[in-house]
Amino acid sequence: MAQSANDMRKGMVIVFEGAPCKVMEFRHHTPGNLRAMVQARLRNLKTGSSFEHRFRSNDTIERAMLEQHDMEYLYSDGSQHHFMNTENYEQVALSEDELGDAAQWLMPGLKIEVEFYNGTPIGVKLPDSMELTVTRTDPILKSATVSNSNKPATLENGVAISVPPFITEGERIRVNPTESKYIERVK
Repeated sequence: MAQSANDMRKGMVIVFEGAPCKVMEFRHHTPGNLRAMVQARLRNLKTGSSFEHRFRSNDTIERAMLEQHDMEYLYSDGSQHHFMNTENYEQVALSEDELGDAAQWLMPGLKIEVEFYNGTPIGVKLPDSMELTVTRTDPILKSATVSNSNKPATLENGVAISVPPFITEGERIRVNPTESKYIERVK
């Protein structure tokens, strides 16, 4: 499925020079009066090597056709994160590099989509939102209002995010794991 290089996003898997490559980082760049471009750091999913490539904004990229299977996160053994297919009970493992930022959000029992390319697991798609408990944050200040700036908070999985000043320890909140952002308080 071809699309413009301007539509590139972090985590997207594209076919580059015949191999599946994951977009690790990208930035749009318009130097002075020159043409716009997209500078991307890609990782070849077959070889594991990372490299930089500069796409012109009018270049087309081809998204890799991925299979997605619903799986449950089981455990980590330090170097690999293990998942089980909820339909046929087959297990697969992904490394910290293959998971990237998603690894910090994994908790035993989490149902998640694991992405496969030609039968090989290459990454995960995090849910749009997760409900987690705040385990540590500063107390509420009497002068705090909704318009005040956010404060840091640590969630039950150890991830630190920014939350509004009225959130207290022990509260359940909904977060967007892809962007590490607070969404709302859970009633």
